[in-house]
Amino acid sequence: MSHSHQRENNNPITCPHFTSRPTRIISLTTTMPAERAGYTVTMFLIDTSPSMGKLRTVQLPPGPNNEERTSEITRLEWALQFVKLKIQEMIYNGRKTDQCGVIVFGSEDTNNIINEQNGGYENVSDYIPIAQPNAATLSKLDALKATDIYGDPLDAIIVGIHTQAVHLASKKTWTRKIVLITDGESPIELEDWEATVDKMNSLNVSMTIVGVDFDSENFGYVEANKTEMKKTNEAFFHEFISKVDNGIVGTCEEALQETARPDIKQTKSALMGTLLRLGDVDTKADEAFELVVKTSKCTAMSRPKSWKKFAVRETNPRESSQDEDAEIDMEDDKAETAKVAYAQLKMRSEYYVEQGGEADAEDDVKMEDDDEILLDKRKGKDKEVRLPSEEENTPHLEKVEREELIRGFKYGTTYAPCPDGQFPRLNTRKGIDICGFFLAKNFRRELSMGEIQYVWADPNSAKQQAAFSSIVQAMYEKDAIAIARWVTKDGMDCKMGVLTPVVRDEVDCLLWAQMPFADDVRKYTFASLDHLVNKKGEVLTEHPFIPTEEQLDAMDNFVDAMDLMDAGDKDEEGNRTPWFDTLESYNPSVHRTKQAMFHCAVVSDLSANPLPPPHPELLKYFDTPKRVLKRSRDALEECKNVLKVKQVPKKVARTRKDGHALAQDEDDNLLLEGKEPSLHHDMSQIQISEAPSPDNVKAKASVENSETEEEDEEEELLLDKVKKRATSPSAAPRKNQPLPTPARSMSPEIDPGRAPDRIIGSTYPLADFKKNIAQGDVVTKAVEDLAAVIIEIAMRPFSSRRHTELIECMQFLRETALLEDEIDAWNAFLVNLKDKCTFEPGNQEFWSEVKGVGRGLSLISNKEAKQNGGTSKVSESGSINFFS
Repeated sequence: MSHSHQRENNNPITCPHFTSRPTRIISLTTTMPAERAGYTVTMFLIDTSPSMGKLRTVQLPPGPNNEERTSEITRLEWALQFVKLKIQEMIYNGRKTDQCGVIVFGSEDTNNIINEQNGGYENVSDYIPIAQPNAATLSKLDALKATDIYGDPLDAIIVGIHTQAVHLASKKTWTRKIVLITDGESPIELEDWEATVDKMNSLNVSMTIVGVDFDSENFGYVEANKTEMKKTNEAFFHEFISKVDNGIVGTCEEALQETARPDIKQTKSALMGTLLRLGDVDTKADEAFELVVKTSKCTAMSRPKSWKKFAVRETNPRESSQDEDAEIDMEDDKAETAKVAYAQLKMRSEYYVEQGGEADAEDDVKMEDDDEILLDKRKGKDKEVRLPSEEENTPHLEKVEREELIRGFKYGTTYAPCPDGQFPRLNTRKGIDICGFFLAKNFRRELSMGEIQYVWADPNSAKQQAAFSSIVQAMYEKDAIAIARWVTKDGMDCKMGVLTPVVRDEVDCLLWAQMPFADDVRKYTFASLDHLVNKKGEVLTEHPFIPTEEQLDAMDNFVDAMDLMDAGDKDEEGNRTPWFDTLESYNPSVHRTKQAMFHCAVVSDLSANPLPPPHPELLKYFDTPKRVLKRSRDALEECKNVLKVKQVPKKVARTRKDGHALAQDEDDNLLLEGKEPSLHHDMSQIQISEAPSPDNVKAKASVENSETEEEDEEEELLLDKVKKRATSPSAAPRKNQPLPTPARSMSPEIDPGRAPDRIIGSTYPLADFKKNIAQGDVVTKAVEDLAAVIIEIAMRPFSSRRHTELIECMQFLRETALLEDEIDAWNAFLVNLKDKCTFEPGNQEFWSEVKGVGRGLSLISNKEAKQNGGTSKVSESGSINFFS
């Protein structure tokens, strides 16, 4: 693609620049603004003229046998792939401030804001109004077909500018973009097109024209047998873009290729204020100082998007309206006629206490991988908690609600119960405290962990900047770094890390890198590789394990030959550059996953249009440079000869009489990973397991007679997802006794519908509320949970069948809030319920019934609260007029 204008600064700003010279702060902040993410409205103008219905041949990825494959699709379908990929990017980011709209020209009908007001601008239709895009947006684009009517692209541009301007009337700081998709075969009315350009420049609208089979010098494409109409229109589009302050025109094939290019998000990090301290500023103020500083992110970890599991919904959606855990995939465009096709699968946890058997107190407890566990806090319930198996009878298992459990943290070989859910925090104070300094050469780089943060001087104080700069300069000159303790907020856990000085031409700053605590670092000792002692205590100088000088030299030559610092291309002066550049290296798991998700979203048939190969930039560093391979070939052969490297033949597995062979392959060994810990536990320990949802697939049958049973009969083989457990934890291990097969947990007769961390369920909310109120110590939590449950039930489909029940809940909740001094909670709940019910999609029917009850369900006024010994911020008139 060719740009009409080059921006003054194409390098995105990753961090703010401050300096100890305040006179330069203004110029820096005004000349290098960072563009905020989102806050953008993009208008896609799509040509549906008859020429867009012509077929074209598209190259597909090679087949299974590396054969070439092609497919014929229309120009419109091919160009829409670019539009859908751009919209899918917005959906992927999930920003509410990233909006788009679609206008088609060449449509059979006319529907646009200018035509409604002044007429004209025929065959231009506002196909998708401006909003945050979703899956329905892509579905509507798939329904677009070429028509028999030609449309004027200039009319579409004018309608797009006006529609965008009306939508952003009060949002002048938002970014405005227009993308025109056309093949250039439609006639254009060229009268006063300069006025359109002037309007775009005045509104700061950026323009992108994606042409189907447009000529491109940069991409090296020239269309053969081009019509005169298309030649004229292409020339006009180039002239049009040359007048736009921020415009670009290119061919569709190049645009599709660029959408697959890996990109790194560079966003502006918000500055967070904190304090930098050295010494005790409270008791020894003369020997200490405290500076106001700002922190911002230098690097941020990027992870591939997580996958969710969906299954075809087998039951009628009307019969399963009570299912609050299912997230429904709406296929129809309108919510009122939406058809439920898929439901997301989620895990549900259930806890059981084993009533039978006693744990062996003499056996050590083998810890699980979890750092914390849930312990049964009921009186006298010191039992092992585990899953019921499939074949064993389970009358001795008692279900335990999550609210009856407490958290426990692993401490050595035991679990330390924590009734409050969290141990008392340190009395920490917000700020970065410098604990000491040491030379940078003594810093162990492997201890640096997590993301890097900038530490800047206060941009509003020249005195603070000068003091901060002097610290950085002193550390830089001494080649020293500081070890510091960072607390983000008063009372929060502290982090330990190092502060490294960075001196630049215009700014001095510090880089923060977090380091682990001493308890988090495991130290292992190994025998020396070059210092061997025999049984007599004599130090050996010659041994097969000790390398000779010849072997050391050969390995040094091999390592030197693999040097990548001079394996890159030559620069302008003819010198070799480094082969690897971290700024041009991309994470394949992030970008390939993103490419696969985008492709599946815009392609209806994956078998006919499979996933294309990765972008070449993603594979740039996959192969070793040929220069290094050629240079290291001789050194590698020398190492093989000197070190006497020989290929070891693969050991054949010994076949047992019963036909079971011990796994030898590397992949097969994965089946033997992880053994079930001993089932003999100390009486003070309780093991918690999570039961899968009853909808999950049953576990497969276990595999027995493994050779590992001969080595340790108390440990068992884990194969895939199969777990075998002993019937009783106190029973002695017995040979050749088959272990029970795990099964799905016993489903309760009625699911209370209790969400995690809630004490009120959605099945019987009023009964749960009364039960908890009777306890007397969870009133606030019960009021909060019942209010949330009422709103959730009211917002569900088909909630009308429970309106009477919800009214009863609200009446009892109001009475309780009045007597228990939870008046503010009731008033806040009622305001929230009104907002939820009166706005789309809402529940106007239920709110009408609430209004019908009248004053008995209105806000609690100050007069009414005083009668019961409480206070309220709502006046009596405000309470009466709340439903009006």
